[in-house]
Amino acid sequence: MERDTILIFEDNEIERGILADLFQPEYKILEAENGKEGIALLTSHFSSIAVVLLDYMLPVMDGFEVLQYLKEKKTLTKIPFIMITGHDSHETEIKGYEYGIVSYIRKPYQPAVIKQVVSNAVGWFQYKLKLEVVVKKQNESLKKQNELLKQHTQKLNQLNEALIDSLSNIVEFRNLGTKQHIKRVREFVLCLGNSVMKHYPEYNLTQKQLEKIGWASSLHDIGKIAIPDNIILKAGKLTKDEFEIVKSHTTKGEEMIAQSIKLNDEELFDYACDIARHHHEKYDGKGYPDGLKGDEISIAAQIVSLVDIYDALVTKRVYKMAYEPEKAYQMIINGNSGAFSPKLLKAFTEVKAEFEKLLVMYRDEE
Repeated sequence: MERDTILIFEDNEIERGILADLFQPEYKILEAENGKEGIALLTSHFSSIAVVLLDYMLPVMDGFEVLQYLKEKKTLTKIPFIMITGHDSHETEIKGYEYGIVSYIRKPYQPAVIKQVVSNAVGWFQYKLKLEVVVKKQNESLKKQNELLKQHTQKLNQLNEALIDSLSNIVEFRNLGTKQHIKRVREFVLCLGNSVMKHYPEYNLTQKQLEKIGWASSLHDIGKIAIPDNIILKAGKLTKDEFEIVKSHTTKGEEMIAQSIKLNDEELFDYACDIARHHHEKYDGKGYPDGLKGDEISIAAQIVSLVDIYDALVTKRVYKMAYEPEKAYQMIINGNSGAFSPKLLKAFTEVKAEFEKLLVMYRDEE
């Protein structure tokens, strides 16, 4: 059932009406004059409620009594709750967040602010619920695979790899122009990583670590699941605001891996989080999201950053045609695609021919 309803806990009829008018006809409105009545409405209409606006001061049960009751019922993680208050108390605000509310609306009402707060809350929770459905489906599939993997001695590693493959395939399926992108990036990472390992022992890379970095790289763009289709698949140039949204896939990716993707290997988990967040950092500090500079960026994230850009250059995307491998190579070496470590560029030079072979082996179907 579609979540198309806003539940308003507010004992003041006029203020309740103001809030209701703000969201009609976009949403259906349920109104409760006290906490007990609101809980009853929440229970009976649970599957259709998109967001709850909960006044701090209510008869019968006040806002915090309602939150305490719903916390015990484990309801607060299923629907976003926004608290309404006329008080400017730091302690009250902290208490609400501890219960799990997502934001506050303050009196007197500012319509534009209220609508934006509600829109943000609904958007985030819809994304969260969709992600939970995706992960649930993948977990169901992996449970079946796990029955077969028990026959093999490397069951744990294979389970992690199957999960990563399944989730990375979701990204590939959605990004129509990059059907083999994840696989190519993984192979490029292993190739470049071996060159780094050979020439620069100071990074203390091992073959086992490199294999984990290769698998972790498959999740580097998992945060793009949270980027709207009209932006991620846009053929033309992105606006500044659209680009900021696209950039958020790095932090969203880290959040998704940390909170929703169960990797049974701590080192692999750490690599995946680091790479998802930092694969757009630049050696000169001009990358994002954290503006890391030099070797503040892990060697794992540096490797994935370079091969991700190489693959973007040599393949056709919705916003560009493919460059020839030689042109892409020169653009990276000359710094046209951002700054990279001199060591990494030297290692890249050593595997130029191998990259071109991998590009042919894993080319996208026309």
